[in-house]
Amino acid sequence: MHFHLPRVKSFTDIIEQVRDAIRHKHEKESEAHQASSVAESIFRQAAGHQPKGVNPEMVNPDEETVPGIEHPGSTGVIYCSDRAMANGFSYANSHEWANLGQGAPEVGPIPDAPARPNSIPIPVDSLEYAPTTGVKELREAVANLYNDTYRKEKTSKYTYENVCIVPGGRAGLTRVAAVIGDVYTSYQIPDYTAYDQVLSVFKRLVPVPTALDVKSKYKLDIEQTKRDIRNQGLAVILASNPRNPTGQVIKGHDLKELVALGREGTTVILDEFYSWYIYPDHDSGFGKSISSAKYIEDVNEDSVVIIDGLTKNAAGRDSSPGSCQSCSRKGAIQLGGHSGFAYAYDLNYQLALQRHFKAKRDHVLHRLRDLGLEVDLAPTSTFYIWLNLEKLPEPLNNGLVFFEELLKFKTIVIPGIFFDINPAHRRNLFNSPCHHFVRISFGPPIEDLDRGLDAIAMVLKQAKKVGPQNMGRGYVASESRDLDRSLTLILLDIRKASMA
Repeated sequence: MHFHLPRVKSFTDIIEQVRDAIRHKHEKESEAHQASSVAESIFRQAAGHQPKGVNPEMVNPDEETVPGIEHPGSTGVIYCSDRAMANGFSYANSHEWANLGQGAPEVGPIPDAPARPNSIPIPVDSLEYAPTTGVKELREAVANLYNDTYRKEKTSKYTYENVCIVPGGRAGLTRVAAVIGDVYTSYQIPDYTAYDQVLSVFKRLVPVPTALDVKSKYKLDIEQTKRDIRNQGLAVILASNPRNPTGQVIKGHDLKELVALGREGTTVILDEFYSWYIYPDHDSGFGKSISSAKYIEDVNEDSVVIIDGLTKNAAGRDSSPGSCQSCSRKGAIQLGGHSGFAYAYDLNYQLALQRHFKAKRDHVLHRLRDLGLEVDLAPTSTFYIWLNLEKLPEPLNNGLVFFEELLKFKTIVIPGIFFDINPAHRRNLFNSPCHHFVRISFGPPIEDLDRGLDAIAMVLKQAKKVGPQNMGRGYVASESRDLDRSLTLILLDIRKASMA
């Protein structure tokens, strides 16, 4: 392929001509598509977000920070925080913003809940390095917690040897991924953004996607999964349950059937970080949680790995705020280790937590409905709303554009594209099933939620006032990028192509 550029006097002239081309070449395209292209261009320019495996010679020099080191790309929260900072956000002025992108629950007082501790005594000997699998007493406490909550009637019980303590969810996922062999790994779309990095970094995991659909309530088809295991040789199934970002949960018979796969030669890895954020239809359902631990027959034979944490399910009642626990067969925990606490959930606290978050969910759904934004499927768990923008006029129906427009009103959401687990970044953004979505968190306090919902109302009002075709302008570049530099990279790529 050859590109013919007109004669120019200098490289600066080329820059100007490309600017002019960008300004005029879309005459056949809609203004809405141009706005979408700008938002997506910003996304693609972020380190680690370029398509991979397309042309090894087209390397972005901004990503070559250290020879031999490849940028893994950023998760949704990290990218969106970076874009918010480019628009004036800082942790010093965060109270002026509505962060509906945060993946964390509010940490203030919960109505009708017991008071949270505000200090924890720490003995000197606890400052010593801990074992790689965690302090034995804490592992025993977690094992007892699972036995008491989910396995009272079971003969097979967890012990400390089934538990590994790590400093956070990503660390837990990393420990597990590091010991998985060269196998086909099943995952679903949409799902938790960090899985994208896990499936990209650990090359031995061969990712096999399954797209979930709102028509089936984002339900994982267990019978189809069984067929895929037989026909495709799936060795590992990775999923969040309850599911981030859709807010749906596998429970009852379906969860029992999914766990049973762990007795048939397939390892099931379930991320249960939102196991207590369950919103029942009736009062009798409050105070209960969901976990696959209930359906495991033998804790040392069933190939099921549970990843859970104290940072969400016991936020504020937690003597170890940054910890994540993993429960599995003894052998898996010992492998994870190579790469004193009495603990119990305060049921009164968990009950108040569920009631409070359900009330916040209903409040956000009501306000969105008043704005004409109907949610396809109300969340029954987690603290996220998976909002479909498809009915909005272009370009606001693009999750990236909607996100960028909200930044102008000091509000953060997460574009749905980040929940399209697309390890190689090969798929065109417009082809993504998550392209028209954003994730809205109702984890923050109610005042922050209202501030963010007011901002959504202002964006919709602005679209009516100026016309949606006039939106998608005035986006602030991130500090690490500027237009001239980006255009220079485009021209370098054109030169390489013309010499091919």
